[in-house]
Amino acid sequence: MQYFLDFEKPLVELEQKIRELRDYSTDSVDFSTEIKKLEKKAEKLREEIFSNLTRWQRTQLARHQNRPYTLDYVKHIFTDWFEVHGDRNFRDDPALVCGFARFDGEPCVVIGHQKGRDTKEKVYRNFGMPNPEGYRKALRVMQMAEQFKLPIFTFVDTPGAFPGIGAEERGQAEAIARNLREMAALSVPIIVTVTGEGGSGGALAIAVGNKVLMMQYSVYAVISPEGCAAILWSDGTRGPQAAEALKLTAQDIDELGTVIDEVIPEPPGGAHNDHAAAAVQLKKVLKKHLAELLKLSPEELVEQRYQKFRAMTVVEEPQ
Repeated sequence: MQYFLDFEKPLVELEQKIRELRDYSTDSVDFSTEIKKLEKKAEKLREEIFSNLTRWQRTQLARHQNRPYTLDYVKHIFTDWFEVHGDRNFRDDPALVCGFARFDGEPCVVIGHQKGRDTKEKVYRNFGMPNPEGYRKALRVMQMAEQFKLPIFTFVDTPGAFPGIGAEERGQAEAIARNLREMAALSVPIIVTVTGEGGSGGALAIAVGNKVLMMQYSVYAVISPEGCAAILWSDGTRGPQAAEALKLTAQDIDELGTVIDEVIPEPPGGAHNDHAAAAVQLKKVLKKHLAELLKLSPEELVEQRYQKFRAMTVVEEPQ
């Protein structure tokens, strides 16, 4: 199903015209000259649109329903995928997928949030918002990675942990806090990639890594723009204004210097336009960072991760 954002509409309409001309082209009727002109125009328009995006528009892109999710990246980057279900305590949580795979032929663990594209799948995946059993499942698989000395790849894309009454009754905060503590002490390489939304503790619960990466049009913040606006101004519709204040884009986070390690370029128009191309770029970066981490001893991996997160704290004293 075709889905596009308001600011993408002029580009989508132009691309539709190009497709129609291609369909109408025959041996006797040649539209190749017109098609080339429109393709140049589309390329220029795409560059204009995507070089001047506001923070709110980037947030909308990060939430694009055609954007590749964890299982899409698993399909394009990994082989021999075997999903693990359940936390051995309450139930399985489809909002967080966990399992074993091979990365360039070598075994590894993959953990990531999973959203849905149609209504049925969105409800099944709980809109990518995990319950505590999801985080406990993730921790169970990470402990297996520790046992078998396997690197861990996590993919972050959630508006946040599910805030429902049942989730709170089953220890949502405790599950997130335990993941933070346990991930900090794992002696295997952990590479985190924010692929879409990185929302609050729901994201951080699988994001304590040796390397933290962000896709070009992803966002990472302590709260959603709408949530921030609702708290500050009692008006969730002021999300665009809150997004500007939060400075939540990959470029904003990269400028902080200590939070993430690299921003990964996306295909023209965003990863939702070409899943395969986005995965190729991501895999290249993952290989580079994994090679660096494999040179470290287990003790060095723990220390490097500890120092990385300690370095995020900056204290400014008044003059």
